[in-house]
Amino acid sequence: MATVLSVSGSPSASSRTSRLLRHLDERLSAQGHDVIPLDVRTLPAEALFGADFRHPAIVEAADLFARADGVVVGTPVYKASYSGVLKALLDLLPQYALTGKTVLPLATGGSIAHVLAIDYALRPVLTSMGAAHVVQGWFTLDKDITVHDDGFLSVAPAATEALAQVVDQFSAALDRTPLLAVAG
Repeated sequence: MATVLSVSGSPSASSRTSRLLRHLDERLSAQGHDVIPLDVRTLPAEALFGADFRHPAIVEAADLFARADGVVVGTPVYKASYSGVLKALLDLLPQYALTGKTVLPLATGGSIAHVLAIDYALRPVLTSMGAAHVVQGWFTLDKDITVHDDGFLSVAPAATEALAQVVDQFSAALDRTPLLAVAG
């Protein structure tokens, strides 16, 4: 199966976005994919915001992107766009870091007013970075994601169903991507 890099663009350690991604990682792993989680917030701030392309952590992150067959990119939505830490990382990657890759964009936010952030802010960047296929993404409302005291994550039933569908579509696209790459 495919190697999937699961990137959380949340700056918060207690982020619903990160927790949701790790939850979806389990589904991808159960489907046979090798999932590598990357929380951008754990990369050194001085490297991200100082644009230090040569910092070992940035070099390692770029290598993770290069090795991945597919990438899941999750971000909280702030001011109708993706997070600043995610932008900082994407800016430090090679221009065509997503060439040949299948990408699943996901976003979380407090209001449906931000639902178009995936298509108008995130998707164009992912496409410009050479993604072979950016599958249908999904926006999940913060109120639909609950982290319980015991650490268990629950997602509202309608959101659970929609997320399962987009993750399964991503997984199916990953299975087809090598065939497309060979044919092209």
